Amino acid sequence: MFQQNPGINNGVPGDDCTGKDPEAMGCGGEHVTTTSSATVGTTKVEVRYSKTCGAAWARISQAVAGDKVTISAGGATQNGAVKIDKDAYTPMVAAADGTEPKACATLADGTEGCTEQQ
Repeated sequence: MFQQNPGINNGVPGDDCTGKDPEAMGCGGEHVTTTSSATVGTTKVEVRYSKTCGAAWARISQAVAGDKVTISAGGATQNGAVKIDKDAYTPMVAAADGTEPKACATLADGTEGCTEQQ
């Protein structure tokens, strides 16, 4: 059994983070690093990894409504989409480190691109 750690992902480790919001779980901010990124058109897609939470998610920025982002790791996939703002992020997937996860963007105009796994 794991022990609760107040303020940091509510004590939810790796697999239990899959499908959860990284900001709501306290995995962002000082607990996250960008482990890979790519530019798709003028849009940036990133893999964001939190060692504290044992999880990763994808972030898309400089985007437009209709752009989509996906994160995949360990057989799990999560999706996000830009609605009004110019950025969005996916729910988390469990990841032992930041090298396995892969983030992909599909822009509203059909252009696609992904980060390279480290």
